[in-house]
Amino acid sequence: MADKQKQRAEEATGISGQEPKEDERDLAEALGEGPQEVETEEVVDELAILRQELEEARAKEAEYLDGWQRARAELANARKRFDREQAQAYTNAKADVMVRLLPMVDDFERAFEILPDDLLDLDWVEGVRLIQRKFQVLLEQEGVVPIEAVDQVFDPVLHQALTHEPCEDVPEGHVIAEVQKGYRMGNRVLRPNTVRVSSGPPPEPEPEAEPTGEAGAAVIEQS
Repeated sequence: MADKQKQRAEEATGISGQEPKEDERDLAEALGEGPQEVETEEVVDELAILRQELEEARAKEAEYLDGWQRARAELANARKRFDREQAQAYTNAKADVMVRLLPMVDDFERAFEILPDDLLDLDWVEGVRLIQRKFQVLLEQEGVVPIEAVDQVFDPVLHQALTHEPCEDVPEGHVIAEVQKGYRMGNRVLRPNTVRVSSGPPPEPEPEAEPTGEAGAAVIEQS
């Protein structure tokens, strides 16, 4: 009888037998169970994705940085190479001009070597000498200097042999005299010296052989 009354009271108040289970579910959700566990897993997945994206971004950053450094180094090397080539081109052009001036310098030197002494004091001769000095100063300013040759050991890089001839005063393989002066600009030979090279002392004449036999007797009788 009491059970039936309790059932009627519950139906009257609208409380069913499932409500205690719903309360338990609410309590579980409040304690972090149920749907909150699903949300936590979603957050963990998002963090993993973010970490992966961060690692990919860092890898791309390192790749871009390496590429930028390589491009910067290549640009610096290209600039240095361009500067070297430009400097070399200027040096080559200057050397070509100096080589073209050398024959005129030779002409001035030869002219004054054969100039008669009675003309040395003339004004026009002094004017020509002044022009020669200006050429010499120009060569010196550009670093062009004569190459030493006389009494030096013959060097095929610096000297061009015109003749090889015996000489008692100059050792073998040394330069006897300079036929045409050579010049260099820094380490670059503009024109080698044209020289005469010693082949050593001349051979001694062989002594005459004394006559023998009948020819020798005839010589003795005649003496």
